[in-house]
Amino acid sequence: MNPSTSALLTDLYQLTMAQAYHEQHMLEPAVFELFVRKLPPHRNFLVAAGLEQVLDFLSELQVTQAELAWLSRTGRFSPGLLRYLETLRFTGDVDAMPEGTIFFPHEPILRIVAPLPQAQLLETRVMNLLNFQTMIASKAARSVLIAEGKPLIDFGLRRAHGAEAGLLAARASYLAGFSGTATVLAGMAYGIPLYGTMAHSFVQAHRDEAIAFEHFARAQPDNVVLLIDTYDTEAAAQKVVTLAPSLKAKGITVKGVRLDSGNLADHARKVRRILDEGSLPHAQILASGNLDEYRLKELILGRAPIDSFAVGTAMTTSADAPSLDCAYKLQEYAGRPCRKRSEGKATWPGRKQVYRRYGHDGGCEHDLVTTLDDRAEGAPLLEPVMRTGRRLAPSPALADIRRRVATQLTQLPAPLRILEEARPYEVRISSQLEDLARTVDRSH
Repeated sequence: MNPSTSALLTDLYQLTMAQAYHEQHMLEPAVFELFVRKLPPHRNFLVAAGLEQVLDFLSELQVTQAELAWLSRTGRFSPGLLRYLETLRFTGDVDAMPEGTIFFPHEPILRIVAPLPQAQLLETRVMNLLNFQTMIASKAARSVLIAEGKPLIDFGLRRAHGAEAGLLAARASYLAGFSGTATVLAGMAYGIPLYGTMAHSFVQAHRDEAIAFEHFARAQPDNVVLLIDTYDTEAAAQKVVTLAPSLKAKGITVKGVRLDSGNLADHARKVRRILDEGSLPHAQILASGNLDEYRLKELILGRAPIDSFAVGTAMTTSADAPSLDCAYKLQEYAGRPCRKRSEGKATWPGRKQVYRRYGHDGGCEHDLVTTLDDRAEGAPLLEPVMRTGRRLAPSPALADIRRRVATQLTQLPAPLRILEEARPYEVRISSQLEDLARTVDRSH
């Protein structure tokens, strides 16, 4: 069994509700939409990510015989529900914002229309996939904005919250603008460029640091990036300079060095001087070690001579904002608009579309959330991606998603591109949607 594709990767109440729906013959089409209620602190925008994995999950949806047997043994579920689950396949429609779309609170980024038990069962895994990658892509985009074109590399797998999280974080950060990842499987699975150097253990395993550098260079002649802070950073930089001529004689070029500890700005300046004076001006400096967008900002504003950055734990776990206040809510059932009115968690009813208005300079001016049948001005953000359980187009290339993110970041108003919390972007609710909400309210 592959846990990541199992239909049982869900909450118990999805199955208990499905049984009640099935027993009461509540099988009419239901409309669920996923949105974020509010931005995390110090965030000004979000980047939609994870749709590809959602569509894969929907395409492969089924309950295996082993899972059916286990469900039967629990004694919780009726024979009728088990027969229903035995033939379960996703037969519905999906509309969504394309991956890489920048969005804001109260804007649906995904809509699923399917028979009620089916649409309900999907909630947990759909939220799980979209919440995580959107969270990571949104944080990664902040580092991309701050880095101002300098390469960023994902180094976060070892501290990710599980294997799938590490793999999907590599994907989400790459589509947000990172240059690559150290996660090898992400290279195989997604075609993401791979980057890597050496660990301190490699240096420690040798009696002499210079010999460690030489052995690594011979083993990886096309990727000689040497970790120089195991003992004395500046002394190690001098050893690199001393070693470089003999390596060059063998046709091996030192591409760069990596700094992973201490005062990175101070070490970078000293190491840059040593490399330049040692005839290695081409050798680049890669910095790593507890970096996030705030540390990047300090290093870049301080003009530290660092050419690229490896970002790990803080990005892969989205340490300062490790979750999103997202929701997957019923907006219509059997043609009847539905609305949740819970205090602080009210929803807008019915099927919706989001329109984005752009100014004369091409920048975003405001968004409008309205009913699906209201043709408003601007660019509609939700697009059809599945009909009757079938995908409408092949998977987009990650390179295309990266370009979408890059373009949309340039279209953001300048105040929203900073790390500090800015005045919220304007998301308007149409009069048609407000009228629909009032109509629904009067019916209860």
